[in-house]
Amino acid sequence: MSSRASLACVLLCLAPALWAQSAPPRGNRRGVTAHQIPPPAVSSEVRIDDYLRSIREQPSLLLDFLRQLPKGGDLHNHLSGAVYAESYINYAAHDNLCIDRHTFELRASIASADGKTAPTCDAGKNQVPVRRAFSDPDLYREVINAWSMRSFVPGAESGHDHAFAAFPKFDPVANLDHYGEMLAEVVSRAAQQQVQYLELTIGPADAEAARLGNGMGWSGEMAASRQKLLDKNIAKVVADARIGLDQAEAKMRSLLGCGTLNEDPGCHVTVRYIDEVLRGLPRDQVFAEMVAGFEMANADPRFVAVNPVMPEDWYVPMHDFSLHMQMFDYLHRVYPKVRLTLHAGELAPGLVPPEGLRYHIRESIEVGRAERIGHGGDVMHERDPIALLQEMAKKRVLVEICLTSNDLILGIRGAQHPLAMYLKYGVPVALATDDEGVLRSDMTHEYLRAVQEQNLRYSDLKRMARNSLDYSFLPGASLWSDAASFRRAAECAGEDSATSADRVSNRCRAFLNGSERAQAEWRLEGSLARFESRFAQTRAPQ
Repeated sequence: MSSRASLACVLLCLAPALWAQSAPPRGNRRGVTAHQIPPPAVSSEVRIDDYLRSIREQPSLLLDFLRQLPKGGDLHNHLSGAVYAESYINYAAHDNLCIDRHTFELRASIASADGKTAPTCDAGKNQVPVRRAFSDPDLYREVINAWSMRSFVPGAESGHDHAFAAFPKFDPVANLDHYGEMLAEVVSRAAQQQVQYLELTIGPADAEAARLGNGMGWSGEMAASRQKLLDKNIAKVVADARIGLDQAEAKMRSLLGCGTLNEDPGCHVTVRYIDEVLRGLPRDQVFAEMVAGFEMANADPRFVAVNPVMPEDWYVPMHDFSLHMQMFDYLHRVYPKVRLTLHAGELAPGLVPPEGLRYHIRESIEVGRAERIGHGGDVMHERDPIALLQEMAKKRVLVEICLTSNDLILGIRGAQHPLAMYLKYGVPVALATDDEGVLRSDMTHEYLRAVQEQNLRYSDLKRMARNSLDYSFLPGASLWSDAASFRRAAECAGEDSATSADRVSNRCRAFLNGSERAQAEWRLEGSLARFESRFAQTRAPQ
């Protein structure tokens, strides 16, 4: 290359730099230079995520932050397991029941011969009045420990066995007669945890339905069996249970002071019910409870779904699992409007043989018609788990994640929990309490575990709170045209989330008025907007 050519090349290469030095500074219309243009605004969500990261190692601040976080709904909450043992002791004392000092099971007292003196307990059978616990600290402590996971240390008895053994001990008072007090306790606690919606699993018709089916026999002819139950007037069993629930809800509202100046925040929690089926019973009784549940959900808008309960690893639930899924499939075709969320995968290696871990979740979805799965803890032990996760993501089957329950009952915690896999493959998830009374927990502590053990970010928590309402069984259209990206429905696009539903545009108001689900979601968006406004500028103390 000639020296002249080399000089030309150098000048061409230096030209941009020389021009930049000599040219006047570039600016916007107001004459602000490039280096003076402010950086893009940081979203509130990012700021709050930074704040959450800064307080991960400060338990008090973290707990306060999560307690105030709007959490949407609790979709997996068994009413009988949600009540704390202390309350059950009060109910049993009021009912003059006795308790076995060895087993801590409740027993009926012996009526006096004259009908005037107080009932007594059979001392020969180690029974004492429950009310004695109020003056006997040791008895009080022992009963609470037996009826919950408080102070439990795994040993000869596993967490699984201790937790499930608690239910029959207090079962005599966890019934429709006390539903009013039970509901008041649970909805009040939900409100304190910033939970606005509950789907409570209950079985007000269980006992009568099972009695109706008992002795009917099981031929496998589902249509004929259902007709027998209809002929036996199972509709009356359902009607009586609905009346009992009416009375319980009235008592709940009275206890909470709803409609008064001093009403409890729980009055503003929306409650719906999931009818439970005791799947550990004989086949004729299980089917009878299913029919009662579908009839209940078909007749009463308060009941939004049906769900089987009782430990999944027991003999009958394991042996009859596929049959139960076929029952759900048949009844769903008879009652197509009834929704289904099914307990599946509440299992862990060693609890059942390996083959018992391989099909419950998939079969619940593909045969049992489950729209949601409760627990799903053994998903990675299913046949071809990755394909199953992809199927769940495609079908938008939500998993109700119960971190405390899975830890204390199954020993699944931290990195062993499949929550990270569900998130990785885009399966929708929502946190839930399961049995907060027995487990001695609440929704805030489920979120606390999600942060501390699963290392979730604020955006993850927010998504799960939104999912809890979007995948609820409330009727009506969703606020979101796309649940994956949370893009608003066109009717309410551009509306201010912090604005109350009665102050939005006419088009948006009409949309919200036509959907209970969208109304609940709009309420959550307002709560989240206010929460983010409060914490976006917060900095953790150094």
